Amino acid sequence: MTVQGNILVAGTILAAPFIGSFIGTLVEDLPRGRLFARGRSRCDACAATLGPGDLVPLASFLLRRGRCAHCGAAIPRRLLLIELAALLLAIGIAALDPAGPRVPLDFAFAATLLAVALIDLDCLRLPDALTLPLLLAGLLATALRQPAALGAHAAGAALGYLGFTGLRLLWRLLRGIDALGAGDAKLLAAGGAWLPPAALPWAVVIAGLAGLAGVALWAVLRAEAGGGRLMRQRLPFGPALAVGLLAMRLAT
Repeated sequence: MTVQGNILVAGTILAAPFIGSFIGTLVEDLPRGRLFARGRSRCDACAATLGPGDLVPLASFLLRRGRCAHCGAAIPRRLLLIELAALLLAIGIAALDPAGPRVPLDFAFAATLLAVALIDLDCLRLPDALTLPLLLAGLLATALRQPAALGAHAAGAALGYLGFTGLRLLWRLLRGIDALGAGDAKLLAAGGAWLPPAALPWAVVIAGLAGLAGVALWAVLRAEAGGGRLMRQRLPFGPALAVGLLAMRLAT
């Protein structure tokens, strides 16, 4: 690995928990329209302003034993898990690209997909504020790194959007319900901007398999908890699609 590659990999891994911390805030605030309304970070329980020592990803949670230093209230564990997930993503991406030049770009793609998937799990929606910039970033990255492939990637993005939109409209016509959301079509279009056109169908196949596995797991957990019928529930497809897109991005 070159010196530049080492710097890129190390910088990405070091930045990953901080980006994970931002993703935690994004997941909590973006769907509720308060992303830029908080001002400085505060404890949700006592509203005390958090200092630098309270905001170091992973370390602050572990040193404070998962509690606010001001009031002792429990800090949501999912924030720690998101920071850890971002770090593991960065390490995994770096392991797959030992030379290093694609690591920051692939991690940015993966981190955005992580935020998108978590928001869809939480709110059953894929916000345009993430999917559309992801689409534009994919086209820009392609234009800078592979200008000859820009047309193919743009076509893949368009076909991905039109394909999912057509499937959504057809299912609505046949069954009277939306099997896919408009956000799913936009996320697939964003994936088309990042992936070679030939990889996009495989991403959908992987997403379908991941979705079926997720539904099976959800059904087992609901059955153990005495939940209602599965067919009555709305389930997010965004997380499964994010898995498929990331898998094919890292494989190509």
